[in-house]
Amino acid sequence: MASCWINTHVIKTGKNAGQKRRRVLYRLGGRRTKQYRAGSFATHREALQRKRWIDGELAAGRTPNLALLAEASQAATLADAATRYRESRVDIADNTRSNMRVALDQVIGVLGPDRRVDELTSQDVADAIAKLTESGYARETIRKGINYLGATLDFGGIDPNPVRDKLRVRLPRGVRRELEPPTADAVETVFRRLPVQHRLALLWLDWSGARVSSVDLTLVGDYDQDQRRIRIRAEASKTRRALWVELPDALADAIERTLPHPKFRDPAARLFPDSGADALRTAIAKACTAARVPLFSPHDLRHRRISLLHRQGRSWAEVGAFVGQRSLKVTSDTYTHVIVDGREVDLPALLAAEVA
Repeated sequence: MASCWINTHVIKTGKNAGQKRRRVLYRLGGRRTKQYRAGSFATHREALQRKRWIDGELAAGRTPNLALLAEASQAATLADAATRYRESRVDIADNTRSNMRVALDQVIGVLGPDRRVDELTSQDVADAIAKLTESGYARETIRKGINYLGATLDFGGIDPNPVRDKLRVRLPRGVRRELEPPTADAVETVFRRLPVQHRLALLWLDWSGARVSSVDLTLVGDYDQDQRRIRIRAEASKTRRALWVELPDALADAIERTLPHPKFRDPAARLFPDSGADALRTAIAKACTAARVPLFSPHDLRHRRISLLHRQGRSWAEVGAFVGQRSLKVTSDTYTHVIVDGREVDLPALLAAEVA
């Protein structure tokens, strides 16, 4: 009768002398038939996985073809598995997929991109976390990479998933830094240091609290001159619903000065044609450094707007509706900060200087 079993043996010679290995053996018939080897493994878990596969082949009446298994195992590397998982996530935005790639590359770079997914153990994951911590990576950065790794292994059908071992896989203790939104003085100072083509985009983000992608996605046709408001398109809104943002007169006047007469406007043209999310982000960072003000990003202006609205006494529902925030809990817990400076940017003064 066909059978499969695991033997434990100790390597006696060579550089690996003294190491314990688990050897998987099987027969196609009774005790008098020939024994075949199905692999040698460092851990019992790995040997047990191979034994289960051999048992399944024997139960199906097939002769185990280890060559086919080796080909499949060679393809299932961490790098390949991560690529397949990213390509499967058709439900996420391109920037999220890009962030996922960076986070996975950091973890897989430590584990080894050619490492087979079925060879990975919880101790390997714990060691990778320790190495990333020693290299100075922040807790949240490590957490994202490990979470994406866990999802990658789940997608690849690895069970048990070593990332899910809560006893051995633990994130480093970390103190979360409280984000401090830029003050009105900082925004005004950076405004004066920015190249001209980015200035209106900066003021738009500061007033609206919109996501930085709105700089690329907002079109001339989204500006309602009669009501002096701008439509944030669904793809630029966190709620995936379009919304209107009422503009103060000074900002509306400045935007209208950049547009041709209504009869000659192209509704499909970009409202901020000479700016862009990536260029604006870089320009703000350079201006902060040059002006020696605390570094902030375009997204920090969203934190600033939500904090200002809360300080002004708006309800959470009103704040969420104004900035298009999907979760009011996230609005209150993540985006709202205790700010000392509750002053709005002096739009008339800044824009009057632009005209002059």
